[in-house]
Amino acid sequence: MGTAQSQQQAAPGAFAAFARFVFCGGGVGLASSFAVAALASWIPWGMANALITAGSTLLATELHARFTFGAGGRATWRQHVQSAGSAAAAFAVTCVAMLVLQQLVAAPGAVLEQVVYLSASALAGVARFAVLRLVVFARNRSHVAATVRTVRPVHVTVTRAAAPDDPAALHLAFRARADRIPAALHPGPELAVAG
Repeated sequence: MGTAQSQQQAAPGAFAAFARFVFCGGGVGLASSFAVAALASWIPWGMANALITAGSTLLATELHARFTFGAGGRATWRQHVQSAGSAAAAFAVTCVAMLVLQQLVAAPGAVLEQVVYLSASALAGVARFAVLRLVVFARNRSHVAATVRTVRPVHVTVTRAAAPDDPAALHLAFRARADRIPAALHPGPELAVAG
């Protein structure tokens, strides 16, 4: 249960998670954009984009599991598959953006290609953040929260002794209990019983 509590505490809020997502995902995405441009000089652009997207998705999913969303460990196969699904949608968005660019501009320069690619990646990235936070990594947090916050009722039987009928005996019983109260919790002089 200590592990579950530490994992729950490690789960960041939405703003912190988004900042980490931008840092991790943006860093991987930025490196990917240059890798795609470099690889596209040797193989067709679509294939270069597919290869770099696959590798960067594996890397980013691990970073998001360990750092961005505070899952507390490596990403599971389920998380990799779900993340790959959102990456496939991002891949489609970047491909469509680049195809539209090639249809609109006969010979786009490298800078224009980078601007279009990074803009499409940023749009897809915001959508991926929502999917990863609300679907892919949300189940772990809700499971941990349910584990930590489970409250079980405790059944206790309380027995009480009957109060003495004699006022002097009642005073002695009260005094005996008052003597067992720690000094810090002992009532002040206005509530103390005269002996």
